[in-house]
Amino acid sequence: SALTSTADELAGSLFGASLLPWLAMLYWLKHPKTQAPKGVCFGLTYLLAFVFGSIPAAIGAGALYGASLADADWLHGAAES
Repeated sequence: SALTSTADELAGSLFGASLLPWLAMLYWLKHPKTQAPKGVCFGLTYLLAFVFGSIPAAIGAGALYGASLADADWLHGAAES
């Protein structure tokens, strides 16, 4: 439907717009003066890598199964419902 298409376009735009602040935050957290715990830096970096890994998985779910990642993967389905 038109609403779903608009929501998908908005989600893509918001993801793209959030990337620069996210990278700036990671850079700031890893700066020696910040003294952020290494676990925090690792966790947030891992989360960003997980999100980037989810993009090909979502494309694959749509191409192979004709479904969204939330419908094809129980982990994403539980998180998005």
